[in-house]
Amino acid sequence: MDLADELIDDLVQVSFAVTAALSRVAAEHDLSLTQLRVLGILRDREPTMAELATHLGLERSTVSGLIDRAVQRGLARKTTHPGDARSVRVSLTTEARRLIPPIVADIGALMEPLTGRLTASEQKRLIALLDKALDH
Repeated sequence: MDLADELIDDLVQVSFAVTAALSRVAAEHDLSLTQLRVLGILRDREPTMAELATHLGLERSTVSGLIDRAVQRGLARKTTHPGDARSVRVSLTTEARRLIPPIVADIGALMEPLTGRLTASEQKRLIALLDKALDH
């Protein structure tokens, strides 16, 4: 197997492992994988619905349904922008913020088999490489 094939194979294997772990955590908290992702996005920002749709790579109507369900569950709130009544911002509720620490802990525990074998230096290097690959 050449280098490119090996890299692709390893990335796919890691992707499957991470997706399985995130799906498990989401299910344990009665969330879909996309809802889990939305909570992760909203924990450090309050985007407009349009910004959230762009960030998720989903249609606005799909995101609107996701957020409406999150609002019904008491996990998100929508607020109208003071300067533009058509612009709606989305933020987490106190209840959602209480869910985040145990979710993060659960994800960390399931990621440990992937990251625990790496030294601190290797983890820093992996972070740098992933940031570069993801264009952060």
